[in-house]
Amino acid sequence: MIDPKGKNVEDWMNELEEQMKMSVRTVLLHSIKQYTCTKREEWVIQHPGQCVLNGSQVLWTKEVEDSLNDKVLREYYEGLTNQLDKTVELVRKKLSKNQSITLNALIVIDVHAKDVIDNLIKNEVDNIHSFEWISQLRYYWQDDDCWCRCVQTNFPYGYEYLGNTLRLVITPLTDKCYMTLMGALKLNLGGAPAGPAGTGKTESTKDLAKALAKQCVVFNCSDSMDFIMVGKFFKGLASAGAWCCFDEFNRINIEVLSVIAQQLLVLFG
Repeated sequence: MIDPKGKNVEDWMNELEEQMKMSVRTVLLHSIKQYTCTKREEWVIQHPGQCVLNGSQVLWTKEVEDSLNDKVLREYYEGLTNQLDKTVELVRKKLSKNQSITLNALIVIDVHAKDVIDNLIKNEVDNIHSFEWISQLRYYWQDDDCWCRCVQTNFPYGYEYLGNTLRLVITPLTDKCYMTLMGALKLNLGGAPAGPAGTGKTESTKDLAKALAKQCVVFNCSDSMDFIMVGKFFKGLASAGAWCCFDEFNRINIEVLSVIAQQLLVLFG
């Protein structure tokens, strides 16, 4: 319960943000607990989209590691195939708009999960510490919190309410981008995806933010930007704890870029 009386605006807005995160965490934990005692076809339409996507990944990570330890990965792969077929059947039924969006995003993630297991079987992986497995984005519920891991990076789940949104199709290149960006986070650095226009640099960054439940602000740079404007932008990002994706960064004048480099050094320091 938040009472705005007698408080500064920033104080009760901070309380509101904390309540939002606590609410998302509570609903996510509830969905994870319900998974084992409900049929998956019913579970996916009973919970909010964000909890379905992340809850299913927490449980997928646990099931894969159990299968690797018990040497039953091939059997688990067959189970995943049946699970995916049942989810596809659900899409053909009469659903609400929100349920349809959730299932479409879930199928995208489930297809990737199935491909990951197929790759593990082909490479004859039988150890949870193998690079083929730890290089994937994995979710764990530990110390009463959700954690996202990729190689050596252990990143806390953000619990930012992002709504019910679609997710990007994950390719081997997307996996490499995620692995590199997660490594940069571990080193307290930023990332700079490079490539031709329209290849998905911005979308991949936004999708990783969704996967970690972080707000991501996309900003298109121009040659009229100066260091004062960028400094204010950084101030807002630092206070909000959000990510930012600066598109067309090379448009900024070289003189301004040199000052931005100093600002970033101070922030990252």
